[in-house]
Amino acid sequence: MNRLQHQAWPKDVPFDLPKTTTTLYQTFADTAARLPEKNCLIFYGFSLTYKEAFDQVARIANHLHTQCGVKAGDRVAIYAQNSPQYLLAFYAILRAGGVVVPINPMNTTREVRYILENAEAEVIFAAQDCFSHLEPLLASGLLRHSISVCYADFLLEDSQMDIPDNIRQACITPPAGITAWADVLASKPAGFAYDRTPDDIAVLPYTSGSTGKGKGCVHSNATTLHATACMYEWFGFSQSDTFLSVAPMFHVVGLQCGLITPIAIGATTVILPRWNRDVAAQLIREHNVSVWPSVPTMVMDFVNKPNLSPQDVSSLHTVFGGGIAMPETVAKRLYELTKLTFLEGYGLTETFAPATANPRDNPKRQCGGLGVFNTDILIVNPDTLEILPTGDIGEILISGPQVIVEYWRNDAANAESFVTLEGKRFFRSGDLGRSDEQGYIFIVDRLKRMINAAGFKVWPTEVETILYGHPDIIEACVIASSDPYRGETVKALVVLKDGAKCNAEDITKWSYNHMAAYKVPRSVEFVDRLIKSGSGKVLWRELQQLEDAKTRA
Repeated sequence: MNRLQHQAWPKDVPFDLPKTTTTLYQTFADTAARLPEKNCLIFYGFSLTYKEAFDQVARIANHLHTQCGVKAGDRVAIYAQNSPQYLLAFYAILRAGGVVVPINPMNTTREVRYILENAEAEVIFAAQDCFSHLEPLLASGLLRHSISVCYADFLLEDSQMDIPDNIRQACITPPAGITAWADVLASKPAGFAYDRTPDDIAVLPYTSGSTGKGKGCVHSNATTLHATACMYEWFGFSQSDTFLSVAPMFHVVGLQCGLITPIAIGATTVILPRWNRDVAAQLIREHNVSVWPSVPTMVMDFVNKPNLSPQDVSSLHTVFGGGIAMPETVAKRLYELTKLTFLEGYGLTETFAPATANPRDNPKRQCGGLGVFNTDILIVNPDTLEILPTGDIGEILISGPQVIVEYWRNDAANAESFVTLEGKRFFRSGDLGRSDEQGYIFIVDRLKRMINAAGFKVWPTEVETILYGHPDIIEACVIASSDPYRGETVKALVVLKDGAKCNAEDITKWSYNHMAAYKVPRSVEFVDRLIKSGSGKVLWRELQQLEDAKTRA
């Protein structure tokens, strides 16, 4: 298969990488053995060496094995923000032979329940500010074991940084059925044999579902570590680097770029649980951060920070990410400040982040970049799967070692999402794009119905389903609305019951109690009726087109 991207390939970088022969946990163990006294992580000034992290991982793994009964292949969830505990729990689960199931800490009880039931995860690490969503699941018997995460365990007592209240919150006595983190660390280091292989499942992240039910993405050690190698080999990262880990770890971008990649190469990761441009600037300056995996919305906010000077960010040599296209004005301001180009990339949960990336020496703006190592990209007619000529817009198909093994126990999704073309297995991304003569991929639009709100994928059908639970709503249609900061934001067109007196603010407040914050409609428009087809289906595409026309007017 002809790989056009090799014409613009980074200098002195091989076209392909060798097959993975190790596991995620083993990369952590090897780094800890090689660099025991080096800082593994920094959290608001608190630091933990690789030796200390390895010891704690071994103790947590022993607790999972002996007290929770976790055995090879069992799914174990993490329901927390970026923190030292997230990193330690991640590798402890793998050390015990388990499979990591990341859960968005903004998810409500209903959303968490679905993932736990679908993954059949009976053990969870949960932040104490998530207990209110967790207690009903404990009471129902869905969970066998839960371990409390108190972020303040890893804070310096005299820290003067601007730390969110939920991170500073003192440890509370966990409710019945939840084991305190300190009690878990009292376990002896794990003494049992570790025998997982590259082909064994390691991580099970969930997509957002177009029908309200996400799909579990089966990633093996091999798929995940190929994606990892793509990161550090493409950009030339090494153990001398320091990463700013602020992209959320429940998402594959934050998990891959802020946790797995720095650990694999022996770098230090500076963990920030919530975006704060002032704290980010302080951490970059104080810890000589050199690598910042980000999203354009963070960069937009950061470059507009008052009194930010080039000296504050002089240690940075790479700023990269994706989610939405980087606006030209923001890219220009970033370059003026750092002399760095924001290197855009494109990927999905199904590829554990990297499918394409821009080369350092020849990046293109508002472009996904080139297909990475061992990766083939095709642009096809979404109806016929005919391969389209260069420059034509079609569905993006991806083949490479980083692509998921399959969707978790979902034969229908597997049948719809994978095709064989020219003797290779391709994943159907559902995204529309085009390629140029050098193999650069430009993302054009969405084939599936999805809203991209500041990098978070929101499926309108799921939000509509929840809105129908509001006592005053008869009908709702959720569409994307243009937003200068978030790229897109969620808008709800709502038909109220006769006599209902609620307003837009009431619906927004209600929504915050029933769905993750990024899914909440930021705009609510009341209408007398929704446009429908002869069969009674809401014509959401026409409603979206009307909204888009307002933006262009």
